[in-house]
Amino acid sequence: MNPATASTSKVDQTGYAASFFWNALAIAYTLTSYSTSLVLLCLSNGWLNALGVLLLTHALVYSAYLSHEFMHGNIFTRRWILGVRRLNAFGGNLMLWLNGGCYARFDDLTRLHIAHHVDRVDYAIDFPNWLHSLPRPLYFFVIALEWLHIPALDIWLRWRSATAPLLLKSRKDERLRVSLLLLVRCSLFLGLGLLFWKALLFYGIAYISMIQILRFLDAFQHTYEVFPLGASTPEHDYTFEQSNTFSNLVSLQYPWLNLLLLNFSYHNAHHHAMKCPWHNLPALDRKLFRGDEVHYIPLYQLLGNYHQFRLKRIFSHQGQAVDGDGNLTLPRFYGGIGVSFLVLPC
Repeated sequence: MNPATASTSKVDQTGYAASFFWNALAIAYTLTSYSTSLVLLCLSNGWLNALGVLLLTHALVYSAYLSHEFMHGNIFTRRWILGVRRLNAFGGNLMLWLNGGCYARFDDLTRLHIAHHVDRVDYAIDFPNWLHSLPRPLYFFVIALEWLHIPALDIWLRWRSATAPLLLKSRKDERLRVSLLLLVRCSLFLGLGLLFWKALLFYGIAYISMIQILRFLDAFQHTYEVFPLGASTPEHDYTFEQSNTFSNLVSLQYPWLNLLLLNFSYHNAHHHAMKCPWHNLPALDRKLFRGDEVHYIPLYQLLGNYHQFRLKRIFSHQGQAVDGDGNLTLPRFYGGIGVSFLVLPC
């Protein structure tokens, strides 16, 4: 089937009852797992602490991908009391609070992410120039952390996104909001650290694990051109979009395993119909594709690339995933870095 002409109306406009059930289940799991994990992190049993770290990591990952669903308006599709847009914004802000993306306004993150779909490019800061502007000891320290698989650049990017309103005149209208957020969240983490210092350490491990999972998936889902926010971008068509998009599935043979990542790995299907909710992406993917297309790259095949090119991707473009003959070229697929729907690259 030609994905450019395939109809997705039956997939995109599923019955609200089924949509409500799956969305409610995912949200309930995320909130329950998050709260339960905090309790487990505070206990004295090491095995329960380890379980808490795993549960918290997964809850944070789910909160990130649910934030993404709220940005697309795929959770609430019918008007209730507040209206569709406000309900999705409320849910999105709740999930952003959990994963730490709340310092940027939900509407700004949504506009940035939708621009990624419409413009068919990635938006990120120029990491090479920023790194070369650092004092040499700091430069080598950051590179050493990245070599050790400590996501220093992503952590810095999140801190930069959180403090930008305090430093940039263009965003001074956000200063009170961000100051209150920093005060409240820092107070909560400080309180947790004073009561259970190990719990705060375990929380940090889970948060960094979430960043690693998100950056791993984000790294190999596109070979788009990267531009700074606000830059003029070239026009690209649907063929370009699909040719430079990849579905890094947990498993093509066992689709249920992709629920571990809320089906975010069905990225070609998502870019074909961004209004298709997460729980219908496998069905849309089967409708659009045969299953043997070159854009399917299982995650396990990308683990080596993720490790081998952990520094190269900072200073190079994403590399080449497919050659001129349409063959997969994994040894030259470096992946991207610093592309996230949870932070503003400004």
